[in-house]
Amino acid sequence: MDASKITATVGTFLRGQPYVALLLLGLGSFSALRLAYQTLSVILQTFVLPGANLKRYGAKKGAWAVVTGATDGIGKEFAMQLAKAGFNIIVVARNKELLAQTTSEIETKYKVSAASYSIDFAKADATAYHSFAQFVEGHDIGVLVNNVGKSHNMPVYFAETPEDELTDIVSINVTATLRVTHAILPGMVQRKRGLILNIGSFAGSVASPMLATYSGTKAFLSKFSDALGEEVKKDNITVEHVNTYFVVSKLSKIRKPTALIPNPGPYVRSVLGKIGLSCGASYSGRPNTSTPFWSHALLEYAMTLVGIPSLFVSYTHGLHKSIRKRALAKAAREAKSQ
Repeated sequence: MDASKITATVGTFLRGQPYVALLLLGLGSFSALRLAYQTLSVILQTFVLPGANLKRYGAKKGAWAVVTGATDGIGKEFAMQLAKAGFNIIVVARNKELLAQTTSEIETKYKVSAASYSIDFAKADATAYHSFAQFVEGHDIGVLVNNVGKSHNMPVYFAETPEDELTDIVSINVTATLRVTHAILPGMVQRKRGLILNIGSFAGSVASPMLATYSGTKAFLSKFSDALGEEVKKDNITVEHVNTYFVVSKLSKIRKPTALIPNPGPYVRSVLGKIGLSCGASYSGRPNTSTPFWSHALLEYAMTLVGIPSLFVSYTHGLHKSIRKRALAKAAREAKSQ
């Protein structure tokens, strides 16, 4: 049967079944309206509407912000911008010298109090986390930024990944987030005020072959944020999983910014300026996820509209094979030149 006969047959059927025709028309209209509404929501939240005022979480009222992985890149930028907003700052990282430099810079530039805590999240045990909990106890902590993270040294198939790399990624990306949050959250619940930002990755929503362990830890972060956010909503605490594409940083190994890959400064400004708004995550409907940077927001929206996960997984696999090939070639050249 050719197309014209199929069309005629369907038309005849619908004329004889007016309620079916009305139902299909209604469903089509609903889908079109939903698409229009979600598109408008993404545009307004990303480009127009302001996020929650940081004073809600204690800015300029003596509250502290805790930032992990805070001596470089995104983490340091969070510490600086939260200090500028009026928070006292606790920076948490491994390198004591860089921690001292960062606290000195914060105090000199922004005239707020700053403290530091040195911990190696890859090796931290129960005793180390207990000591951290004692250190933060008694501080009025209004904001926690779980920023510390680790990826693979280069894209690699899971079966070939060194065991210590697997362990470090899970310890830093998962265990550190759980234990630091567990140490700080009870105080927020008691004060009925708080903001927890869990810095995520597109790798958590799009499975990333050759970064399987990293991708899995970032997927964990998304669901953990969803669950925790619902638990503490009654306590006036905001939990936000910040979905992030690439940003110029040591972690991404990218040095030059583009429209799609910002420097840490504008990226962090977008996060802190859009607290409470889903932005690019509006259409996907994840309750405690935000994709605030404008180009990341539009990219996520476009990916959600296409709606073919296998396509993005396949593309990511090809990209990582290419990156690994170039990384191995570079390592070979460097070894040969020595």
